[in-house]
Formats: sequence, C-alpha cells, structure tokens
Amino acid sequence: MENFVLEFEKPIIELKEKLSEIQEFGETNNIDMSKQIAELESQITSKSTEIFGSLTPWQRVQVARHPQRPYALDYLNIFASDFVELKGDRRFGNDEAIIGGFAKLRDGRKVMVIAQQKGRDLKERSLRNFGMAHPEGYRKALRLMQLADKVGCPIITIIDTPGAYPGIASEERHVGEAIAVNLLEMFKLRVPIISVVIGEGGSGGALGIGVANKVFIMENAYYSVISPEGCAGIIWKDGAKAPEAAAAMKISAGELLKLKVVDDIVKEPLGGAHKDHEVAGNALYEMISKELNDLSELSEQEILDQRYDRFREIGSFLEN
Repeated sequence: MENFVLEFEKPIIELKEKLSEIQEFGETNNIDMSKQIAELESQITSKSTEIFGSLTPWQRVQVARHPQRPYALDYLNIFASDFVELKGDRRFGNDEAIIGGFAKLRDGRKVMVIAQQKGRDLKERSLRNFGMAHPEGYRKALRLMQLADKVGCPIITIIDTPGAYPGIASEERHVGEAIAVNLLEMFKLRVPIISVVIGEGGSGGALGIGVANKVFIMENAYYSVISPEGCAGIIWKDGAKAPEAAAAMKISAGELLKLKVVDDIVKEPLGGAHKDHEVAGNALYEMISKELNDLSELSEQEILDQRYDRFREIGSFLEN
C-alpha cells in the first residue's frame, strides 16, 4: 500500500524515479549533479501542477479514496489533543465505524468530535467496517451531540464514508430511521456545528452527521447522493460508466461550492492530502478555528436560524 500509485500519477512517479537515480549517481561518483537535479525538481513541480490542476471528477474520486489519505484520527493527532473517546449508543452496542468524544483543539478550545473512521489496514478496516456505520453508530453520534449541546460545547463532525452499511442486520435495526432522526434532531442543537468532508461523502451515511451551520470539503473529496459506480449501475446498467456518472452528478468540491451544498473548500497540498498529512491538517484546523470564532458570536437562536436557513437555500424549485 505504501507504493500505491494512481494511473494519472505515473508521469510524476517516473520523473521522481529519474531524480532518485541522478541523485544516487552523483553521490556514488562524487559528481556535482545539482543543475540536473534542479531541472528535474522543476519538471516534477510543473507536471504535478498540470495534472492535479485539471483532474476530472472521477480522478478526484480516486484521490478521495487513496489508501494513504489522512483519516479522521490522523487529523485529530495533528490539531487536537486530549481526545477522550466515548462509546456505545445505550441501546444495542458500540459501532467502531463512528468515533466520538471530547477533545481540545490547538488553541485550547474544547469541542465534541464525531467522525467516521476508515481502517488503515485489513484488520482495522474489518473492525471499522470500512467506515460504513450501522444504526447504532448514528445513535451513538446523536447521543454524544446531545451531550455536547447540554454542556454548551461546539460540535465538529468529520465525514468520510462510502455510505451507511446496507446489510440485513443494519436494516433490521432500522438504519434509515436512525439517520432520519439524526437529521431532525441536529436541527435542534443550540451549539455551533461544523462538518468537514475529508474523503468520501456518500449518501445518507454522510448526511447523518452532516447537518451543520457550516459544511466544508477538502479539495479532492466528494459529496454525493450515491457513489459514481452506483449511479452508473442504475442509469446505464454498467458500473464501468462511473467516470461519466461522476461528471454528471457534480460531486467534486468546486461544483458543490457553486451549488451552495458546501460553504468553503479546504486546500490540499500539491498532489493531494496523502502527500503531506501535516500541511493538510494545518489547513483544515485554520478553517475550523476561524469559523468557530465567527459562530461563537451568534446567540443560540441565531445558530438555530442560520443552520435552518442554510439548508433551505440549497437547490431551487418552482411552485405552480
């Protein structure tokens, strides 16, 4: 997994390999290769800018799913401390696909963090069900959000899931109802809520913790009602049409900002967040910190009204 390379990244990797060869040659033979090294480094930057500056929606989906991309806990390790995880929905059990608990941000501000967490290796992926939560995960999330509301603590939700788990057990425990209840109850919370889509934002699985005063998205993340493969299977009966579906659905950050589905885009380092977790984490923290400062100036009623109005303004329709 450490050497995972996306198809469109290969020209960059080839240049990096040439750079490594020249550096090794110069060191081995004690020859000054600084001119050639500088030229290749310039080519790498230029090629990276060219490729990642013109990614298609489908290519951005691939970046969003990159196995080295930072997950929720990676971001928390960068800009938060004293994370105390709280488990269980008090009805059925604990869902490891959603984590939650109090944490302290870099500036000392205390927040409640609710996050979907994917696994980094096969064992953790199995434990966390690839970030696909069962109904108890959403009920745990709501329990913790209501706890935060009770003590007046701002809420940050971190979205990264292909969707809620669609298995039989999940349906038997009413996953649709659990998500619907979250949508209703999150509109009633009196504390500021900020949601960030860091990778995949799939369907109701994402929206179940995504009713917020402000919704941000990482530059190469996506947010959609269904996966491109799922859409292609329904519309064209052919999952191979996923690239066309991704373009048609307008699921990438720039399109979502135009449609006012998200409020701002968190810039990623050149090549994607997986290239530099620290830089990506710092950029995300700066945006969250600024927005929390702004929202803290609002009264409880203003917070409720702003959240309601934000979602009412999405989309357009005609009445006869």
